[in-house]
Amino acid sequence: MADTDNTQADGAGEAEFEHAHTSSQPVADNAVDSTMGFSREAAAQLGAVDADISAEEHEAIAALPSGSALLVVRRGPNTGARFLLDTDVTVVGRHPDADIFLDDVTVSRKHAEFVRHRTAFEVKDLSSLNGTYFDGVRIETALLSDGAEVQIGKFRLTFYASRRDLAPVASE
Repeated sequence: MADTDNTQADGAGEAEFEHAHTSSQPVADNAVDSTMGFSREAAAQLGAVDADISAEEHEAIAALPSGSALLVVRRGPNTGARFLLDTDVTVVGRHPDADIFLDDVTVSRKHAEFVRHRTAFEVKDLSSLNGTYFDGVRIETALLSDGAEVQIGKFRLTFYASRRDLAPVASE
């Protein structure tokens, strides 16, 4: 995506899942297995997200209440640090009073903010010098999806949504 506004329309995640028969073969007594499952693409994406998660991080993500999310630093001076997103607005920056303090000269004092909209989260750049990146694309604002990477200065953070908020999408 080369465009600078990387926002997504409401319900964009719904297209990632589809109703699928796990088998079109009769199971027994001419019954057909009509179990709903993930599309192969969605299952691969979820598997790729989970592959980068340690057992401890997996437990922390599984324990997230609805309406919250977790940011995990994957690269940067604080690699492995975790930040809980559980308020309507969370400011990230180099200023000591920032909700998430990232101590590096590549981060502006008030660099970006994470905004909660019910159970969804959006990241907004606050006119920072070095910009904010969503999955490698510089953005002004972007709706976050589970497993997305947000880069703020030298820091690369992975976003994990509450599994309670993802479950309704998977069961449709």
